[in-house]
Amino acid sequence: MSSNSQATREHATLPHLSPDELARLVGHTMYEADACSRALGFELAEVRAGYARMRAAVRPEFLNGHGICHGGLIFTLADSTFAFACNSYNVNAVASGCSIEFLRPVHGGDVLTAEAVEQALTGRTGIYDIRVTNGAGETIAMFRGKSAHIKGHVIPPA
Repeated sequence: MSSNSQATREHATLPHLSPDELARLVGHTMYEADACSRALGFELAEVRAGYARMRAAVRPEFLNGHGICHGGLIFTLADSTFAFACNSYNVNAVASGCSIEFLRPVHGGDVLTAEAVEQALTGRTGIYDIRVTNGAGETIAMFRGKSAHIKGHVIPPA
């Protein structure tokens, strides 16, 4: 994981928290406001500075006409995980671009795990790789997201 001076300055607004404590607090705050992830049953399993992990059970309504998990749901899980990782410094960040590669099908009843890892954070731009695995630990998709910091904070500075 990398860091930058802007994230450090923002962390200074809540100096009693370590970077990982801040990330967990930001993650919890965002999750409570994220109606989409909650409605889809996505579970926020872990958040650290520049890192997030989410899980989702593949429900019957997530299956497409081929009887496999709809790619849009896999993308949404990866994108949500990306959002928690790139906002973990309490500096508002949005996606400025992303791509996904689907590597194998996913069947109903499986449990997906998406793990986002910060690759670079320079100035206002971050790059995050998100690996999505099935219950057997096999990689089913790879997602890369580029983030851009915007004005504001998830948790207003003290």
